[in-house]
Amino acid sequence: MNAEFFTISLLNGVSYGLLLFMLSSGLTLIFSMMGVLNFAHTSFYMLGAYFAYTLSGLVGFWPALVLAPLAIGTLGALFERYSLRRVHKFGHVPELLVTFGLSYLILELVQLVWGRSTVPYGLPTQLQGPLFTIFGTQFPKSRSFIMLVALLMLISVWLLLTRTRIGLVIQAALKHPEMVQALGHNVPRVFMLVFGGGCALAGLAGVIGGNTYITEPAMAGSVGSIIFVVVVVGGMGSLAGAFLASLIIGLVQTFAVAIDYSLATALQGMGIGVSPETFGWPVLKLTLSQVAPILPYLFLVLILIFRPRGLLGTRED
Repeated sequence: MNAEFFTISLLNGVSYGLLLFMLSSGLTLIFSMMGVLNFAHTSFYMLGAYFAYTLSGLVGFWPALVLAPLAIGTLGALFERYSLRRVHKFGHVPELLVTFGLSYLILELVQLVWGRSTVPYGLPTQLQGPLFTIFGTQFPKSRSFIMLVALLMLISVWLLLTRTRIGLVIQAALKHPEMVQALGHNVPRVFMLVFGGGCALAGLAGVIGGNTYITEPAMAGSVGSIIFVVVVVGGMGSLAGAFLASLIIGLVQTFAVAIDYSLATALQGMGIGVSPETFGWPVLKLTLSQVAPILPYLFLVLILIFRPRGLLGTRED
């Protein structure tokens, strides 16, 4: 493994991991505050990409970078106010069902409005091309921009929760909602703002992820399961855990895709004399790039066996 391969794979893995964190952070905030696992979370990610595609054609990419997440956050807040809040008193199962139904509703609406094929949501001129060249390999500006936005988002959310009055109210409402209500704060409104804010973070990830990767109706499903893996591995309700799990999963998948070794070759490299022909096991012929999609789920199984709370989980209920 040479320095060029390692450095580029590391940067690609970090950029992908930070995009996963942008998605999982909103879901983590919603769960830690409300105890709701929003199955439609990645649908808001998809809407963010499509809204930004439409707005970019009208006002340009940079205004769309602000307007699209605000629009997604508003839709999320309205959904919480007029739908999710009405079923909250009936328990978690109705909440899961209503968000699950919303994900299918959003998918059908996207296909009706924008069609079933990929839309030409391209990068703005300022984000095209390489940012720098290292060891003869170029690293694109778009991935660097994802890393920058994700880090700024992380700092902003941390400052909001720990250094502002609304952040203190949010943290207090998490543990003692009755006391916060008795002090005169509107806890349902706080819940609505948190849900809308989490959806806005997903929309922001869609704005910068849609033109870096691809914008199509299947984009929500392609990251839907992996986001729940990140949340569970990091620890339900732990923002720091989601950040750590996102980076680990992003790096593991990126390096696994880049390394084109079979399992037999890897075992031989560790001094174990095996070959696919020796045992007649076809699985030994599989390369790491072929098994890369299942590695996060294998990691999830191991976490659930040995540390059910997750890496940094603190939630007990």
